[in-house]
Amino acid sequence: MAKVYEFLANGFEDIEALAPVDILRRGGVEVKTVSISDSLMVESANGVTMKADLLFTETADFMDADMLLLPGGMPGAANLNLHDGLRSLLVAYNEAGKKLGAICAGPMVLGSVGALKGKRATCYPGFEKRLTGAEHTGELCTIDKNITTGKGPAAAFMYGFAILAQLTSEANAKEIKDAMLITEMMKLH
Repeated sequence: MAKVYEFLANGFEDIEALAPVDILRRGGVEVKTVSISDSLMVESANGVTMKADLLFTETADFMDADMLLLPGGMPGAANLNLHDGLRSLLVAYNEAGKKLGAICAGPMVLGSVGALKGKRATCYPGFEKRLTGAEHTGELCTIDKNITTGKGPAAAFMYGFAILAQLTSEANAKEIKDAMLITEMMKLH
């Protein structure tokens, strides 16, 4: 079973954090949410308080996961970017060629640690200059080698399914998409 850690800081964007976790768990991926603060309780940008599964400081080694995820939202992404332990972990993952995902403002963290150099990536409009070293695509979801990025809240489902397909299979992602009626919704547009 694939394993993912998603890192949360106060000010995270609700749907960008929760939609991928929901999709991945439905698809059989073990997902642990990790608070980078000293409390398991993390408040979203919209005032929703969520209880994370783990504290960053209580977990000795995150290298057992197949992927690390960063939601966007402000000031959540900026708070993630200020966490030295997380930044070091992202560098180690990238150097090992392990998978990293970030959505909305979250890709700026990957840019700031050098993980986007020479890669294609997307982000929320206005954060393009913070994708240091990347070619900005403007797509809803971009996958380039070990990096998956999403544009913003509306892309949260597409981003989550793209990650699920990478960690399990396209067939599993389609099955979950169908079960969640996403396929039917897409027919409307």
